Amino acid sequence: MMGFFKSIFSTNSLAPEEEKKKEENKNFDIFKYDGIRSQNMGQLDYAVKCLREALNIHDDEEVLAHLGQVLSIQGKLDEAFDIYSRLTETYPHNVESFLAFANVCFLLDKFDEMLEAAEKAIALDAKSAPAYFLQGRALFGLHNEVMAVAALTKSVALRESYVQALLLRAEVLLSMRQFEEAGKDIEDVLSQNEADEDALRLKGRMLEALDRKEEAEEVYRNLIATDPFYEQAYINLGDLFITQNRLSDAIALFDEAIELNPNFAEAYRERGRAKLLSGDEAGSLQDAQKAVELKPQEVDVSGQFRVEENKPINILGLYS
Repeated sequence: MMGFFKSIFSTNSLAPEEEKKKEENKNFDIFKYDGIRSQNMGQLDYAVKCLREALNIHDDEEVLAHLGQVLSIQGKLDEAFDIYSRLTETYPHNVESFLAFANVCFLLDKFDEMLEAAEKAIALDAKSAPAYFLQGRALFGLHNEVMAVAALTKSVALRESYVQALLLRAEVLLSMRQFEEAGKDIEDVLSQNEADEDALRLKGRMLEALDRKEEAEEVYRNLIATDPFYEQAYINLGDLFITQNRLSDAIALFDEAIELNPNFAEAYRERGRAKLLSGDEAGSLQDAQKAVELKPQEVDVSGQFRVEENKPINILGLYS
């Protein structure tokens, strides 16, 4: 008789728990798939809200991955970093998660964490060309150029004609003044696409380093003529003018760049530098203040601007 009553009471006490669990799972699915759907529709704020609500119910690898993507697209990189940290610690078996994490680390200049993420991706898949590419980029950020070249060479060996790896290896080699080797990588990219803007810009930088400044200027001018919105070409050409003490040319060029994009912080920064060298201290200060206003994160603890080139903007591409 006692067993009969015990079984009744046990069944009744479990039923509410089972119902609660069922309801939680239902709500989880609603939040998860509404979040993913909203992401695909470009409704990013609502996607974040839904995905976070899903995670409040319980952890899920796919939800964390989507939330990391959305936060990255929104430029909320510190939050994305936290999500990818959680994702890779909780689910340490997915190469793509480590690649995405490494990419966010790069955008935050967290090169030690980036290197660790890339190496974990390599441990999971030793034939992943993007993983070696990201390893090389992290090593370059840590000023280990020799090992960066080695990692990028592995990346190119795994994926023939890997444009991003060839361009980065050329950039590293340029920093090492290995001009012949850098030139080979640049020409390899241009043989695939003679109009590749990043390859042409690197060619301009190489010509500058070889003191072939007239040729470098022609390269930069052609880039701007072909694509007036290719901002880095303005920076390179303007800096070339400054090194030649052609300060009025530099200022006029940056005027043009700012007219095209009034939020071009680097152009304000470099125009301010040219104005200072030309004796216009008030104008220089005004430009510097505008640059800081537009990009406060680009100023380091010493008050100097950090110069960053080729930051990837396609978070989801993962150098695939």
